[in-house]
Amino acid sequence: MDTAAACAVSDAATIEARAIAATCNHFGFCTSICPTYALTHEENESPRGRIALIAAMLESRGAPDPRTVTHIDSCLSCLACTSVCAMKVDYMHLIDHARSHVERHYRRPLSEKLLRTFIARTISTPELFRAALALARPARALRRLLPGRLAAMLELLPRRSAAGADIASGVHPAVGPRRYRVILLAGCAQRTLAPQINSATVSLLRRLGCEVVIPEEAGCCGSLELHMGRKRRARRFASNNIRAWLPVAQSGLDAILINTSGCGTTVKDYRHQFQHDPAWAEGADRISSLTLDICEFVARIGLGASESRPYKVAYHDACSLRNGQRVTRQPRELLRAAGYEVVDVPESHFCCGSAGTYNLLNPGKARPLGERKARHVDSSGADILAVGNIGCMTQLSNYTAMPIVHTVELLDWATGGARPPSLSHLPPAAAARSRASLAEADASGEVGVW
Repeated sequence: MDTAAACAVSDAATIEARAIAATCNHFGFCTSICPTYALTHEENESPRGRIALIAAMLESRGAPDPRTVTHIDSCLSCLACTSVCAMKVDYMHLIDHARSHVERHYRRPLSEKLLRTFIARTISTPELFRAALALARPARALRRLLPGRLAAMLELLPRRSAAGADIASGVHPAVGPRRYRVILLAGCAQRTLAPQINSATVSLLRRLGCEVVIPEEAGCCGSLELHMGRKRRARRFASNNIRAWLPVAQSGLDAILINTSGCGTTVKDYRHQFQHDPAWAEGADRISSLTLDICEFVARIGLGASESRPYKVAYHDACSLRNGQRVTRQPRELLRAAGYEVVDVPESHFCCGSAGTYNLLNPGKARPLGERKARHVDSSGADILAVGNIGCMTQLSNYTAMPIVHTVELLDWATGGARPPSLSHLPPAAAARSRASLAEADASGEVGVW
């Protein structure tokens, strides 16, 4: 895109952002559901307060003041506010534009700028991320000697290396007659942190009659860069995926599937990213219209025969799936269809504090949110925690001892796939249920009194 076209797109986005901000009537329903407001009880840490700050920032047209930047940076983009807003304010696109404005007009301290660049570039490049993890793990023991955010980053490192090999690009044929043809976004961070998720996804889809295509040219969806305000880099990632996927779509395709909900929200929104760009608008719209979360697609085509796995599973709603995509029913229904006993995590609307790179850049707020969510997870009395997003899985693994798996791993296991690696030490279901029954009886006073 040339300079003139880029300016036109930027101007259109600013006009749109101002119009969005003007729709807020400041009723304040959003304050009751905002995690950062719950932590601080400060007006500027609520969506209503941030909207007022953003409106003033856009009106000034210049560099925002540090106080405004702090409050914009501290937003999780969990979008819980959108579920209760009487005016249906398009907060997602407003906060994204605000971050882009900050990135273009605000001069961050050099150390902050370098840290944000390092995080974005490393996580979105699997080879770099693997190397960084290999170098950082030995330093984990020294984390208490390091300053603030560096120590927090080491704290979030997975305690063990990833289980299994990264899924190969190319075509993975259906088992038996081909019923569907789909693309799978292999992603970036997930390929490094938990490659077994993609393996379970491909295993399940092939068993359900899907030919699964993973184009080698596709990569990061761009969400990490987008939520850091780096719209140009986010658009580069997005256009790269559109370029890689369109030829496959044109030769017949049922869906583009995403098993990382943060990525799914972004890819479904490609049409909005490119709405003012004639060169990409049509292709972006086509890609967005084909995109589904893995649970949406499996619920649509049917899970098929499964072997009952009578474990008690707590299902955690990732914010990007619950609020960004409004996918809440399908994962629960599929888990029940697969024979699991499904229970909800109390306070399910509340963010766990992962939020992309939020737990790396804002550990002071991310930690109490993770601890709060983990207490609710543990109170469920479940054997397993099922999640639809790698960020939530990584965050919560630091605060609960409950085994954590991606929903698709449980569905694959119940339909003939491999046992999820993180469940290797889980006792047989009958023993788990027996222990739970004894614990409930003990709590009610029926046993243990002699």
